[in-house]
Amino acid sequence: MSSSDIFIGETIGTAVLILLGGGVCAAVTLKHSKARNAGWLAITFGWGFAVLTAAYLAGGVSGAHLNPAVTIGLAIQGGTEWGDVPLYLFSQLLGAMIGAVLVWVTYYGQFQAHLTDREIVGGPGAQDTVKAVSKDEPGPVLGIFSTGPEIRNVAQNLATEIIATVVLVLAILTQGLNNEGNGLGVLGALITSLVVVGIGLSLGGPTGYAINPVRDLGPRIVHSLLPLPNKGGSDWSYAWIPVAGPIIGGVIAGGLYKLAFA
Repeated sequence: MSSSDIFIGETIGTAVLILLGGGVCAAVTLKHSKARNAGWLAITFGWGFAVLTAAYLAGGVSGAHLNPAVTIGLAIQGGTEWGDVPLYLFSQLLGAMIGAVLVWVTYYGQFQAHLTDREIVGGPGAQDTVKAVSKDEPGPVLGIFSTGPEIRNVAQNLATEIIATVVLVLAILTQGLNNEGNGLGVLGALITSLVVVGIGLSLGGPTGYAINPVRDLGPRIVHSLLPLPNKGGSDWSYAWIPVAGPIIGGVIAGGLYKLAFA
């Protein structure tokens, strides 16, 4: 496939992934959303359907990696040229940022209402939130854009992301890639989306299951840049874990594939 195919497919596909995945997080989180408090099941299935939609959309163009951990795993396995990896990663990050901006546009009114609500930000309007805005602590809507742990333990949080990503990438390597390296087939995309749902239900509780570096980093960058009132910090002290963990998981999965399945 050409460089333009990779760029277009990965950018659009990852944008759709984050638009729908971040969108379900916004729907469940924000006040004045009809899906507010719909819960973890809504989030896990929403992300699974996001993967399914994005994979169908981009599969015939770029192979629908949509995830640097998948790209790296495929490169180790031999299905992707190492020379194409930087373009895949750049396109995925760009798409993730575009998708996060589209979530903000879609829920603009809900973001404004949520972040000026006394129950959310404290005090009359936005008057008492200066300290929160200046800190690197997670803001009240950061969870819509990126992940965060329920218990902050570096070793556990990193291990959780590694383990969950190994499951994802190994599942893709063993059933989703055809012999020509053209990406996920129709059935593979469906199975992969169900694997993502399963990971969310079983392994997502500790950290929110990033399992994709750009899924976390791209929207986190957007959160830090958007003109959201009283948005608080972007939690950059944690941000390396959902990047490093999935990359390590992708490397391990690629190695396991070559060792056990090649």
